[in-house]
Amino acid sequence: MCFYLGVLRWCVHVAVWEDMAKVSIIWSWFWWLSAAIHAAYAGHEVVVYEKNEQLWGRASVFEHDWFRWDMWPSWYLMPDLFESFFEQFGKKREDYLTITKLSPSYKIFFKDTDKVARVYDDLEKNRTLFESLEPWSTDKLYQYLDRAAYQYEIAMKEFVIKNYDSVFDFFTWRMATEWAKMRVFEKMDSYVKKWFSSQEMQQIMQYPLVFLGTAPKDAPALYNIMSHVDFGMGVYYPDGWINAIIQWLVKLADEFGVKFHTNAEVTAIEVDHGRATQMIVWGVPIASDYIISNADYRWTETHLLQPQRQTYPASYREKKVMAPSGFILYLGVQWTVENLDHHTLLFSKDWDRNFAEIFTEKVAPTDPSLYICCPSKTDKTVAPEWFENLFVLVPFPPGVYLDEPQTKAYRDKVITGIEQSIGESFADRIVQEHMFSVKDFEQRYNAYQWSALWLAHTLLQTALLRPNTKSKKVKNLFYAWWYTNPWIWMPMCLISGKLATDRIATH
Repeated sequence: MCFYLGVLRWCVHVAVWEDMAKVSIIWSWFWWLSAAIHAAYAGHEVVVYEKNEQLWGRASVFEHDWFRWDMWPSWYLMPDLFESFFEQFGKKREDYLTITKLSPSYKIFFKDTDKVARVYDDLEKNRTLFESLEPWSTDKLYQYLDRAAYQYEIAMKEFVIKNYDSVFDFFTWRMATEWAKMRVFEKMDSYVKKWFSSQEMQQIMQYPLVFLGTAPKDAPALYNIMSHVDFGMGVYYPDGWINAIIQWLVKLADEFGVKFHTNAEVTAIEVDHGRATQMIVWGVPIASDYIISNADYRWTETHLLQPQRQTYPASYREKKVMAPSGFILYLGVQWTVENLDHHTLLFSKDWDRNFAEIFTEKVAPTDPSLYICCPSKTDKTVAPEWFENLFVLVPFPPGVYLDEPQTKAYRDKVITGIEQSIGESFADRIVQEHMFSVKDFEQRYNAYQWSALWLAHTLLQTALLRPNTKSKKVKNLFYAWWYTNPWIWMPMCLISGKLATDRIATH
């Protein structure tokens, strides 16, 4: 019996080995981790090459004098996708990561008015708030969110978790019969205004589009599904910050045998007869059967491939609408800042002007809407006792550079604006201050036009109209990032990584 079992094990080993391919993954963050885990789980040999000193990508951690800042916003949304990600590998999220539901989800200051809103995922708690912002709006809100939940269910099943190779991959029978309900060809701005008349309610419904790097006047109303994510699912905080998500993904990848290299910048992809044969890392050729690039799409094509191997010409990128960059401050403040919650949003009064400056005029916003994360309200490990940890993000036009004096002046403008809006001073209590701005996105991430998010989600840059997950010129080169399907934001990255590895399975 032992002899036969031994033979069976040998046969299985040989079969798996014959199917095993070497998959090289360029750069790290959620995409590569998802791609690496899926590829390794399928039995491939997976090696990751990360340009920077940390594996975490945009979810890196910056530490200085007992302060620890997430270098990216700590919004944990779409918990259903995180849960299902683990389940497909026979795992449970709670065995790797603990999350805390925030209540309230976030706080809003409507600048230049005296209106303040604390928003909960429990609509009954919000009833008084919404009625104060717009009388008789609560019943409309329930209907609006019911429709958003319905659209979310269709979107997740019909066009999010799939690759697109033709229009028929998008216009399925169900999409063809329900496209009107999906509001694919209507703009978010006009759609929301049909439901709500007050500027405050419109802003609450439209602000999630900032996560998608898009102005409401340009985004398809389909993305109102983000309101279901916001109100229907709630906002969470992962214990150990956003970086903790990356760490548990690394742990899972390690369990499946993925190997990692940091400070390992890929400088070229060599192609022979239409196939990538090897990458150059540290000046050394490394053979690969498949390559998945999570690096900036434009960087991969223009710096790693020869011109004749590039899927898109320069003219393609020049015509695209880029998502904003970011003007980011990491602050350590002595004593508490009472009027901030874990998540706080400041909305400018002239909403349309703010978006026009970012997307059309390409100038530093004069009265910016912005986001502040104060994780020390929830997590006492991110700052010393009696101190606050602040992350301030101002959406900033891509491709716009500020010199040192301009940067200092804009920093002062942002902090003064926050103090005026929240009715509390803290500038004289700042004991730690660090900045991450537009040029840093280029230097650290090779980001095209210094964008924080790459392509905006306009109607003509959605679903099958986004760049494909496979190269058109190199047969075994695939892409997983914000520029491909499904769309921007962390949960979508988990799906993007799977879509890229699905290409290997069907190659």
